[in-house]
Amino acid sequence: MNTKPRVLRILNRFNVGGPVYNVTYLSRYMQPEFETLLAGGNAGENEESSLYILEQNGIEPVLIDEMQRSVSILDDIRSYRRIRALIREFRPHIVHTHASKAGAVGRMAAFHEKVPVVVHTFHGHVFHSYFGKTRTTVFKQIERYLARRSDRIVAISDKLKHELVQEHGITSADKVSVVPLGFDLEPFTAEREAKRRAFRQRWNIAEDTLLVGLVGRMVPVKNHKLLIGAAAALKQRTGRRVQYLLVGDGESRNDIISDIQQHGLSYTYKEPAVPGTDFVLTSWQQDTPEIYAALDIAVLCSFNEGTPVSLIEAQAAGIPVLSTRVGGIENVVREGRSALLTSTDSTEFSSALHRMLDNDELRSRMAGAGRDFAMQHFHYTRLVEDMRQLYYELLGKKGLEFTGKEIYR
Repeated sequence: MNTKPRVLRILNRFNVGGPVYNVTYLSRYMQPEFETLLAGGNAGENEESSLYILEQNGIEPVLIDEMQRSVSILDDIRSYRRIRALIREFRPHIVHTHASKAGAVGRMAAFHEKVPVVVHTFHGHVFHSYFGKTRTTVFKQIERYLARRSDRIVAISDKLKHELVQEHGITSADKVSVVPLGFDLEPFTAEREAKRRAFRQRWNIAEDTLLVGLVGRMVPVKNHKLLIGAAAALKQRTGRRVQYLLVGDGESRNDIISDIQQHGLSYTYKEPAVPGTDFVLTSWQQDTPEIYAALDIAVLCSFNEGTPVSLIEAQAAGIPVLSTRVGGIENVVREGRSALLTSTDSTEFSSALHRMLDNDELRSRMAGAGRDFAMQHFHYTRLVEDMRQLYYELLGKKGLEFTGKEIYR
C-alpha cells in the first residue's frame, strides 16, 4: 500500500499571473501529505519571469525550455518527450496540468504513460477574442478530445464551467469540478498606509491625487485602449486630480503609448511622474501589495478573462474595482457591492469611472465589502482543501488507497 500520493503538476510557463500562484500554493501546501513535483516552461520574451515567486515559497521547478507559448511542432514534440521521461522517472499517481499548452502536451504524455489519474485546470480559455474562427474551431476539437480522456476537468469559476459546458461544448457538466483560486492575501491587508506612502513617494504621486490602476500584461485582449479613452473623456469633466497607473509590459506597449499620445495625454515610462502626467507606466513590478495600497480604484478592461488575480488582490487590499463584465469576473467580485461592472462600451465604462472618481462614500463602502469577500473566498487554505478532497476522490475511483495522511499546516 502506498504511503503518500505523488503529483506531477505542469504549467504552460512561469510568467507572472494567476496560474503560477495557483500551482505554487498547491505544490507548497499540499506537502507533506502529497509528494509533488512542479514543471513548466520559461516566461516568454515580453513577459516577466515568476521564478522568484516559486523561490520565495521554497519550490524548485523542473524547467522545460521547449514548452513555449507559440505553436511549434518541433518544440511541442520535444516537450512531450521531456514530460514522458519525467513521468517515467517520478512515477506520479496524478498528473495535473494547468492552462492550454501544458494541458495538451502534458495530458498526451500522461495518457501514453498510463498515469492513473489525469486532471486539467482551465484558468480561462482561448475560445473567443484571441484567434480567428478556423483556429478556434481546431482548438475546441483538440480540447474535446483531451477532455474525454481526462479523469476530471477543473474550472476556476462557475462562469467558466458554464462557458466550457454550455457555450463551447468541451465536456459534460458532471466531469467539471469548480475549484476557485486561492492566495496568500495577508500581505495585502498589513501596513497599508506605510506601503501607500512608500509607493507614491517612489513614483512622485501626490497624496491628494486619485490613482486609478490597471495591473496586467500589455496584450490586445487586455484592452488598455478602453481606459485611455475614458481618461481622455473625463479629463475636463471631473474636478478631482487624477492619474492613471499601468503596471506590466508586453507586446502592446508601443501601441498603448501611441494611443495615449493620440488622445493628447501625457505619460512617463519607467520614470516617476512629473507635474501634470496623466499616465505612469511602471513596466513589471514585484511588490504588488505596495501597488494596490497606493491605488484608489483598480480597473480591468479586458475582452476576455478567466479569474483575474489582480481584482482579487485589489479587493483584499481594500481597493474598489471597475471592470468589464467578461469571463469569470462576475465570480471574482460582488457587483454593486465591491465593484462596478460594465460592457466594453466606452461611454458606459467612462460613466462608471466618473461615478467612482466623484463619490468618496461609494469607494469607501466598496473597499470594506471587497476586503471581506476576498478573504472569505480566495484564501489558499480553502484552495488546498478543495483540491485535496478532489484528488482522494479520483484516486479512490481508481482503487488507489494511501496511508499516513497528514493534513497540511
